Amino acid sequence: MMGPAPEAPFIEVNCAAIPENLFESELFGHEKGAFTGADRQRRGRFELARGGRLFLDEVGELPPLLQSELLRALQEKRINRVGGEQDIAVETRVVAATNRDLRAMAETGAFREDLFFRLKVLDILVPPLRRRREDIPALVAHFVKGYARRPTRLTPEAMDILMRYDYPDNVRELEHIIQRCLTLARGSVVQPKNLPEDLRHGGPRALGALQERLDGMEREILIAALEQADWIQTRAADRLGISERVRATRWGSTGSAGARIEEPDRAIGASPGGHWVRQRPSDQRSRLGLGGFRE
Repeated sequence: MMGPAPEAPFIEVNCAAIPENLFESELFGHEKGAFTGADRQRRGRFELARGGRLFLDEVGELPPLLQSELLRALQEKRINRVGGEQDIAVETRVVAATNRDLRAMAETGAFREDLFFRLKVLDILVPPLRRRREDIPALVAHFVKGYARRPTRLTPEAMDILMRYDYPDNVRELEHIIQRCLTLARGSVVQPKNLPEDLRHGGPRALGALQERLDGMEREILIAALEQADWIQTRAADRLGISERVRATRWGSTGSAGARIEEPDRAIGASPGGHWVRQRPSDQRSRLGLGGFRE
């Protein structure tokens, strides 16, 4: 079957942003006098997308009543405006997106199983941004072009910070970060200082669980102490008031970050003070492994 023509309408609906009491009117429209404040007839998103595409973002947030109405619209290709008496035929291709597990929701009854399978005609799984970091530069360029008032670029250091962050809220979070950077940058160059503080100092796990955030803070403190002590562990431990037992446990063991402080090795160049940091090829930015540090 041929898809909608390129010039056909594309209507987007954020299901998570519409109050439940307005959902039906937003999707299917309403007649004049259907409820208080309905002073005129209004077409819904289905009608506006007739002959084109209707994109339902965050479809997992649909309330149960609207799930039934949506199922009917998809099966019969007909809708009924709020307060209306006649069905309206609509030929609309529906695209739905969600970050929730609809199959699990269907098994628990939180999402209609028949609607789930009706939507699951072609299933496309988009990995989170942290698993496709190669897309970050292109996305950054796209958002800069869309929001910048003048030609703007990011320094390599700023881009490096963006490449290391995990983006718990995915692409939407990256977009908001770029908006913030462009607002704070006074010139045409975005520098690390224009990035949010948690990105600059907390690293990719700044917004993670409490233990992860504490581990990240401890890691930064230990690295700073080692740098001030020319990477001599005993000297850094003395400055921090850390006992030999704690030093051996926390600094001498390999954490899940894959880094370990040891004696100089010919495989990797020595750091100042005669100690070096072993780094995994897949994570060249991991400088110090801690027992409680998580990937």
